[in-house]
Amino acid sequence: MRDTRESRLLLVLLIAIAFALITVDIRGGEESPVDGARKAAAAAFGPVENGVAAAVDPVGNAIGAVRESGARHTRIAQLEQENARLRTELGSDDRNRSRVRELDRMLKKSATGQYGIKGAEVIAIGAAQGFSWTITIDAGSQDGIKRDMTVINGDGLVGRVTTVGPDTATVLLANDPDFTVGTRMEKTDELGFATGQGSQPLSVQFLNGKAKVKKGDRLVTFGSSKDKPFVPGVPVGEVVRVDPSGGGLTRTVYVRPYVGFTKLDIVGVVVQAPREDPRDMVLPKQPAKPAKPKPTPTVTVTISPNGDIVDTAGNVVGNIHESPDASNSPDPNGDSNATPNTGTAVDEQR
Repeated sequence: MRDTRESRLLLVLLIAIAFALITVDIRGGEESPVDGARKAAAAAFGPVENGVAAAVDPVGNAIGAVRESGARHTRIAQLEQENARLRTELGSDDRNRSRVRELDRMLKKSATGQYGIKGAEVIAIGAAQGFSWTITIDAGSQDGIKRDMTVINGDGLVGRVTTVGPDTATVLLANDPDFTVGTRMEKTDELGFATGQGSQPLSVQFLNGKAKVKKGDRLVTFGSSKDKPFVPGVPVGEVVRVDPSGGGLTRTVYVRPYVGFTKLDIVGVVVQAPREDPRDMVLPKQPAKPAKPKPTPTVTVTISPNGDIVDTAGNVVGNIHESPDASNSPDPNGDSNATPNTGTAVDEQR
């Protein structure tokens, strides 16, 4: 078509009509007067559009892929992070099993000693609170925790509560140099006071300077007035060294605590003391001692001048001159009826 004035006027007219139809269609909504014409056009030109779409589909897909590449990379990154998180959770199964075992041991300890406990998790260590040996637990006054309560775990005495907030509490550990607890020795009931020495064994001073103490002896808490700050019967540790008394009024020994203070995780705060002192019931069971081997009896024999073999009871059990076939051998002097040996003669007389 040549570019003439008439053609330009026709183009402007068609554009105006198109805009008019679009406006009427939009305002009409679902009841648009051109809806019928649109459906007819869709029915007529639909197959043609599908054919064209199929022809240009690879190109369209390529363009869409380029447009969505950024979103796909983001999704892939999200999936990788999710997989990493799941792997971490799966890898922590061993830790979860360990925590379950620790909780189980603590519950058994509290049941044996009849302690009412509130379980808590260690959420911080004492570096943020100075140079003392302390931990922070995720239980506070809202959980019934109060100052000067005993703290235990599945191994024994952990420490005592010193500061309480609404949701957290601070525990002074038993190995802190400012920590002191009354102790009682298993079986002998010798009393003493244990003091923390950091990473070293606890130092225990017995009130009796002549107390008989040996390596391997075990100690529990003696208990405090009204059970604060310490309830009785909580395992403290095992004697590893005994210093000579030197004639003093007291005697010092060194005790390895049962609790590993550098790997605390689950602890229990004793919120209810036992009705009766559990004494030594909460201590771990002693390993069975191996049975002493039975000695093998040894038989000693002697040989008399005549060749008889005599055992330790004095019985003649043989003669070195005898041989297994001595009874069937002929007599050296030619007498076949001669008695070959003394043993055979005794048998004949019987």
